Amino acid sequence: MSNTAAIHETKTGYWGGGESPYNVSWGKLYMWIFLLSDAFTFSTLLIAYGTLRHKFEGHWPVPGDVFHHFPFYHGEIKLAYVGLMTFILIMSSVTMVLAVEAGHRNSKKEVMIWLFLTIIGGLMFVGSQAWEWFHFITGTEEGKMINGKLIHGANLSINEYGNPLFGDFFFFITGFHGFHVFSGVVINTVVFTLVAQGFNDKKKDYELVEKVGLYWHFVDLVWVFVFTFFYLI
Repeated sequence: MSNTAAIHETKTGYWGGGESPYNVSWGKLYMWIFLLSDAFTFSTLLIAYGTLRHKFEGHWPVPGDVFHHFPFYHGEIKLAYVGLMTFILIMSSVTMVLAVEAGHRNSKKEVMIWLFLTIIGGLMFVGSQAWEWFHFITGTEEGKMINGKLIHGANLSINEYGNPLFGDFFFFITGFHGFHVFSGVVINTVVFTLVAQGFNDKKKDYELVEKVGLYWHFVDLVWVFVFTFFYLI
């Protein structure tokens, strides 16, 4: 299509393939498409979890009775640790917002500071999730008799806490989300390196930071739903 035809179609209400009429770059558009497809995946997992929990309601563990450990504390504080994890991830979303805002002002130093703090927050969350997995797998000291055997903790076939499906969903859903967080940390580290090397200054924009910010906010939002469906309800 010639430039004249493209301009003519744009004037008559058709997009001629030049600058997007909605002022959205291809990079952002593709990111939104990816996040939409990922949202469907998480939605399917949570719906399946809710359906089976309802089916086996009488044998389903109560999350507050399972997740009550806290580092360096020998008593029980129900859901306190997962609440701390949620706080850490939400704060990392705040630092990402500040990184994107600094990018709009082309402030390289501030972008690097806030991106670095976002990376630290992501690493803290992944480390906290590993700690939670460890205690879920090792279980309580007293354990539970299952089929004549004393069982401690949970894995993909047995579960001290109740229905084995609870453990299956726990490992899959939190593991899948944890993989997203770890991937986000890796991507943020790559972007941090590019910013430090002046890549964005050469392009004269920080859209790359904004695109990775969309992914990070999505990961945080998904965790809110996982936290609500899996731990609170």
